[in-house]
Amino acid sequence: MHSSAIFPLFYLPPVSYFSALNDNNFEFILEKEEHFPKQTYRNRARIYSPNGNLDLFIPVIKGSKFHTKVKDVKISYDFKWQRLHWLSIESCYRNSAYFEYYEDEFKPFYENKYDYLFDYNLEIFQWILKQLKKAPALNFTTEYSKEIPGELDFRTKLHFKSPEYTAPAKPYFQVFEDRNGFLPNLSIIDLLFNQGPQAKHYL
Repeated sequence: MHSSAIFPLFYLPPVSYFSALNDNNFEFILEKEEHFPKQTYRNRARIYSPNGNLDLFIPVIKGSKFHTKVKDVKISYDFKWQRLHWLSIESCYRNSAYFEYYEDEFKPFYENKYDYLFDYNLEIFQWILKQLKKAPALNFTTEYSKEIPGELDFRTKLHFKSPEYTAPAKPYFQVFEDRNGFLPNLSIIDLLFNQGPQAKHYL
């Protein structure tokens, strides 16, 4: 029986992910042994574009095995998704208050290549934790278990279509809110680029 909450590892996780971590006092275990589920935040992120929500996808290599463990999923570079993601992020947040504050450290994630999705997500996750002034111990599952108490199992609670766990509803300034209003639960980078060092207090 696990006493710590189990979290999946997402790409540029939504604000609700970090709110959930905060509610668990940043005591958690990252799921490394699950089979890779399609259409989740594990390889997608949602940001605020001039037209509203914009989803960014990381393409993955479809191997011969139908069930691939999330730690073994490889990133595909058949098209230049890193350039696309960076240009999208830059165009959406160039005018935000703190984009330039984070830019130099953040941009290398879109210049350096990573073989595995899990490794890529983990490095970004560690960078985000640093910006939020959090330094939790990072522990990982060593085997997959379904027998996790519901209140501790966040592997399906943070789905982008029908989340069981949602972010705080309190708004903060967003670059394009004059066009589309406040959009909740976007990627944590939306909060960081708009609120900067104050982002940690929002959670």
